[in-house]
Amino acid sequence: MPADKKDKKKEEVPPPPTKGVYIFPNGDKYDGEYQHGSDGSLERNGYGVHTTTEGAVYEGEWKGDKMNGRGKLAHPSGALYEGEFVNNQFHGQGKYTWKNNSFYEGQFKENKMEGTGQFTDTEGQMWTGTFRYKAAPGLRFELKMN
Repeated sequence: MPADKKDKKKEEVPPPPTKGVYIFPNGDKYDGEYQHGSDGSLERNGYGVHTTTEGAVYEGEWKGDKMNGRGKLAHPSGALYEGEFVNNQFHGQGKYTWKNNSFYEGQFKENKMEGTGQFTDTEGQMWTGTFRYKAAPGLRFELKMN
């Protein structure tokens, strides 16, 4: 055996996700892809739907047992968020629609409207600009003429 060749260790590849339904002790239900952790616990990984006992429903991508990737979160109030998630938070591009059908579409950071976006009110009037959570200095009204 040549001296310059080193023993190569096999890289451990995690097993592919399993698909199924899991009911949590609190009554929440998960239907989707998961893996078992080293301690035997269930870890949501892949695509799945999680429904809480309060009526919130998340449908989308999971990684590391958290909402990570693209997904849709429907609140019992009727509000809906569709977009990117990072570690269970709205983070990246998304659209948040309130129960009254007004909506914000744009950038989110750690569950807050943060960055460039557009707010459309209940009358269909659009406001664009830079949002900083609850403040939006310098918004521009988008006049639509038919």
